[in-house]
Amino acid sequence: MADTRTMRRYSSGVSDLGYHVVWCPKYRRRVLGGPVAARLRELIETKAAEKNWEIVALEVMPDHVHLFVKADSKSSPSHIANQFKGFTSRLLRSEFPHLRTRMPTLWSSSFFAATVGNVSAATVKRYIDTQWERPIRRQSDMT
Repeated sequence: MADTRTMRRYSSGVSDLGYHVVWCPKYRRRVLGGPVAARLRELIETKAAEKNWEIVALEVMPDHVHLFVKADSKSSPSHIANQFKGFTSRLLRSEFPHLRTRMPTLWSSSFFAATVGNVSAATVKRYIDTQWERPIRRQSDMT
C-alpha cells in the first residue's frame, strides 16, 4: 500500500509531523459517551482548525481519546495534548454539569504521545479507526 506524504509548507519551512496522542478522564472514568462524546469530537475539530492542525483520525472511547494529528514543527506533542485537554475540559464541564460533580477535573494530568513516521501513519490510522471493533472488558459500561 503506497502512502503519499503530505508536506505542510510554512513561511519558515516545510514539515510532515504526525503525532498519536491518547489521554484519559480522571480516574479513567467512563464518562465519554453519548452527547459528551459527540460534543468532545466537535471541540477537538474546532481547536484543530483554530491551530491549523490536521486531524487524520479521531476516536472517542468511553474512557479515553485517541487522536492522530498532523501539526506544524513549532508545536510540541505536550503543547498539542494540553491545548486539546484544556480547551475541551473547560467547555465540557460548563455544558455537562455531571462532569463537574463526579470528578475534580475532567482529564488526568498525563497523556501518551508518539511520533508517527510516514511508514507507520497508515497503521496508526487503522488502529485508531478500529477501536470499536476491539473487545471491551465491561459491556455493561457501554450503556
